[in-house]
Amino acid sequence: MLIIRRHNTDPYFNLATEEYVLKEIADDSFMLWRNEPSIIVGKHQNTLAEINGEYVKANEIKVVRRLSGGGAVFHDLGNLNFTFTMKGQEENLINFKKYTTPILEVLQKLGIDARFEGRNDLTIDGKKFSGNAMHIWKKKVLSHGTLLFSSHMPDLTQALNVDPLKFTDKAVKSIRSRVTNISDHLKKPLDVIQFSTMVEEHIMQKYPDARLYELSEEDHRKINHLVEIKYKTWAWNFGYSPKYNFKKIIRTKNSGTLEFNLHVADGRIHQMKIFGDYFNIRETEEIEDALTDILHKEDSIRDALKNYNLSEYFNNITMNEFIEGMF
Repeated sequence: MLIIRRHNTDPYFNLATEEYVLKEIADDSFMLWRNEPSIIVGKHQNTLAEINGEYVKANEIKVVRRLSGGGAVFHDLGNLNFTFTMKGQEENLINFKKYTTPILEVLQKLGIDARFEGRNDLTIDGKKFSGNAMHIWKKKVLSHGTLLFSSHMPDLTQALNVDPLKFTDKAVKSIRSRVTNISDHLKKPLDVIQFSTMVEEHIMQKYPDARLYELSEEDHRKINHLVEIKYKTWAWNFGYSPKYNFKKIIRTKNSGTLEFNLHVADGRIHQMKIFGDYFNIRETEEIEDALTDILHKEDSIRDALKNYNLSEYFNNITMNEFIEGMF
């Protein structure tokens, strides 16, 4: 087994690395890694329905879709992620206990009564500190999980605080749980790097064939290519979302109340209707038509409307107010 040292904290690079290692490196592997503030959404989720868009934008939090299913999670440098890629028989690949047991063993050494609960969670005193997910590729599994060690909980709460009334869809929804940091349960102080070292050393002892591996320049080149063509793209992170209906009501300073209704598929607005108590000089249908077949993406909407005087359609509305209604 390869113990692959990971030092990069860019979420686009780290998610691309998982796919690269799964598909291009034949050996079984184990990796520990951290991301700068980011939201990682499950493969089958509607990204916009999982994130607090205003908070994410204001705090420059990156949003990245991963290969595996499950719910959206918030990452920061106080969160440690672990990944196994392993070969096996297809009927035996899905085994969350197998890949989380080493983590529980480390915590037990630290005197923490951590447990495996439910389908894929690790808890302390009934509070979740680790969620886990899997992706099967051919006869290999990628099993990965979060380890909340010293994460900033207010950021976690705000970044994933979504208005449930905005979206109607069949996408997989995240289940919010009471969460806790591992650091709050330690008998003696320990930082996330020291904890990471303990986990790595335990894996080295548990797997006698384990050996350290540093990603080569060629590995980095190929991973960065995957970042550019997939993990950094709007098409993967947002456009890949299942079709959904979106509804939002805003109250503007000069235009009154507007209600936005969108049907989106493949990331594009297929149908749109705007209702409200606004006054207008020109017909609203012109704006609705202008945005039909446009990506449900802020810069695409702004570009589509750049030649329209919105105040003639919605009584002195600003472009920023209109954009607020679209997300």
